[in-house]
Amino acid sequence: MAWGFSGGNDDAGAFEDLGEGVDRPMWQIFTDYGREYVPEFSVGAVASIVARFLELVPALILATAIDSLFVGDQQFTLPLVPQSVIPPTTEGKFWFAVGLTGAVYLAVAVLNWVNSWAWNRFAQHLQHEVRVDTYDVVQRQDMSFFDDKQTGEIMSVLNNDVNQLESFFTNDLNTGIRISVLVVGVAAFTLYLNWQLAIVGMVSIPILAVASYVFVQAIGPKYGRVRGSVGGLNSRLENNIGGIEVVKTYGRESFERDRVEEASEEYLDANWDAITTRIKFFPSLRVITGFGYVLTFLVGGYWLLFGPPLFFSGGLTLGTLTAILLYSRRYLWPMRQFGNVINNYKYAFAAAERIVGLMDYYDFAEDDDEEIDLDGVEGRVEYEDVSFRYLGADEDSIDGASFTAEAGDFVGLVGPTGAGKTTLLKLLLRLYDPQEGTIRLDGHDVDDVSLSSLRDHIGYVSQEPYLFHGTVAENVAYGLDADDEEIVDALSMAGAMEFVTDLPEGIDTTVGERGVKLSGGQRQRVAIARAILEDPDILVLDEATSHVDNETEVLIQQSLEALTAERTTFAIAHRLSTVRDADQILVMDDGRIVEQGSHEELLPQDGLYANLWSVQVGEVDALPEEFIERTAERERAGLGDDD
Repeated sequence: MAWGFSGGNDDAGAFEDLGEGVDRPMWQIFTDYGREYVPEFSVGAVASIVARFLELVPALILATAIDSLFVGDQQFTLPLVPQSVIPPTTEGKFWFAVGLTGAVYLAVAVLNWVNSWAWNRFAQHLQHEVRVDTYDVVQRQDMSFFDDKQTGEIMSVLNNDVNQLESFFTNDLNTGIRISVLVVGVAAFTLYLNWQLAIVGMVSIPILAVASYVFVQAIGPKYGRVRGSVGGLNSRLENNIGGIEVVKTYGRESFERDRVEEASEEYLDANWDAITTRIKFFPSLRVITGFGYVLTFLVGGYWLLFGPPLFFSGGLTLGTLTAILLYSRRYLWPMRQFGNVINNYKYAFAAAERIVGLMDYYDFAEDDDEEIDLDGVEGRVEYEDVSFRYLGADEDSIDGASFTAEAGDFVGLVGPTGAGKTTLLKLLLRLYDPQEGTIRLDGHDVDDVSLSSLRDHIGYVSQEPYLFHGTVAENVAYGLDADDEEIVDALSMAGAMEFVTDLPEGIDTTVGERGVKLSGGQRQRVAIARAILEDPDILVLDEATSHVDNETEVLIQQSLEALTAERTTFAIAHRLSTVRDADQILVMDDGRIVEQGSHEELLPQDGLYANLWSVQVGEVDALPEEFIERTAERERAGLGDDD
């Protein structure tokens, strides 16, 4: 049996129920984001409506010309055209008909251009705003939202679903209006020419309505499954490309190909199920609309040759029959397209459900007018009986943590792997909110402080620093308006200039996606420079020197001394030498603070800190058996560094 991560498809379920309970998602999106562009929408709709009615005029002109100029002697009259403007001679009437037909087509072309411009402007701007707002909603979620979501699944909503909406609003909604206008217009023109024969051509409409209803009911759930499987496939691909180094170094290309094939097959099955439903529906549309046309030709042709059949009465001219047959042909296109519109509407509806569900279902912390904006921060931090449990976890990751860090203190956090050190400090940044207890900054409950203000005053360097695709300078000055001199100073303080100067283009060297062109230690130093440039009042260093060698660590520590001297600093460290000189050290185990004090105070206690120190200095023989057994147990359990 080949073991692997659950990865892509299993997490697709995290979004499958996203749209449940969403009421009229397409209408919500249209009203929320389309209001600003109502003028463009209205101009486009009016242009489309007028153009569709004008497209029906040439057939009416042809019918009149046939009956009055070519094969008959009826009076040349057209609705809404004063008789005084129609030339009296046959030649004049002919050229009038030709000119009027050309003018109509020219007007239709102009109106189509207006419709295309206005409609695309409406649809493109709507798509843009939906995408930006959806992204903003995603990025404002607390970290628990991302803990059980795959990047590919989130990208599926932000990209595929939003693009599907754009496609519908750009093409299908416009087409739907055109179809509606054509159907109404054809009905009006044919009823004007001969209401009895017009009814014959309309006999297929209720049959089409029933067939369309059945199709909508069948296709809706299938498109929901398609959207979910797309997200699963995206997650699998993103996961594999992101971990391509592991795939290659372990020679797992065949294994990953099989897993991508499995995810792709899920999408194939879902999509093929929807496709087979479509390909059953569309031919039936052609049969139904074709039946209406044949029936019109049969009744109209018999009427013209042999007189009114059955219960029909009155006369029928060749021009009238020709026009009605032309109009019947015009029914065929909109009715066939109507199936496409319904199909694409259901596809877009499934996408809209996920988008609106994402916006409405998940809560996230927002700044409001009642929250405090911190102007200046001294840096006194208090934790009072703080407990936190990750969503779905069986046990608390933080259990009743209490401590106080005075302004300007250097606080070290140490403990075994998985003790909860990183989680404890993420609560200060409100990346997560505790279920119990209170965290205060300068006496203010952090829940009462605006997120933007809180995070403006805290600098954070992760144990796995993330660099964006861009240059060294862009990553250091992330979101700040800093000049090259300030960037170089920050890099120097972080001990990074020694390698940056050797890069091909110095600080303007591109680091690649996730900083792949730099080593782990180099990425860490760039991240430290980013925090230095931010110049925060509180600094959080989460294993900030874990990827550097001992010599580089000494250089960085010397640089950080000036940085940490006048600000509150929290440093998580496995190398106890990093925090040996801390004002206080918090020793954590299983989410609890089990020891607290300075290095000199903790060593004589012969507790967990003393055991960890013995490991650091190589006095393994002095370790108690209980400590060794517990360490081995942790290794077998595979506990993570953070949590």
